[in-house]
Amino acid sequence: QVQLVESGGGLVQAGDSLRLSCAASGRSFSPYVMGWFRQAPGKEREFVAAVNWRTGYKYYADSVKGRFTVSRDNAMDVVYLQMSSLEAEDTAVYYCASGPGPAVEVPGAMTSWGQGTQVTVSS
Repeated sequence: QVQLVESGGGLVQAGDSLRLSCAASGRSFSPYVMGWFRQAPGKEREFVAAVNWRTGYKYYADSVKGRFTVSRDNAMDVVYLQMSSLEAEDTAVYYCASGPGPAVEVPGAMTSWGQGTQVTVSS
């Protein structure tokens, strides 16, 4: 069973940067994709970014392209989300997830989830 633990959330001002981390543990951890999703109050969970664990290919939601960067450390089983130029609209609980593929951007296709970390951006 895979366990995912996020860290790095917090309260920042608009325009600031923040980096989230997600550490994975479990036997034979080798997902197809590791991704980040977020959920704001009253809204559905939405895709943010993901990385193919084997190839390193990256996927981004249009709303974060050019501002967020997803990366991975295969040796440490850690995935990161570097967030820059943060906006009030980025305020949400951010979740790390892993999935067997091939779907990448669909929350229902992910099989393991972290507990979430709150990111609050004040304007």
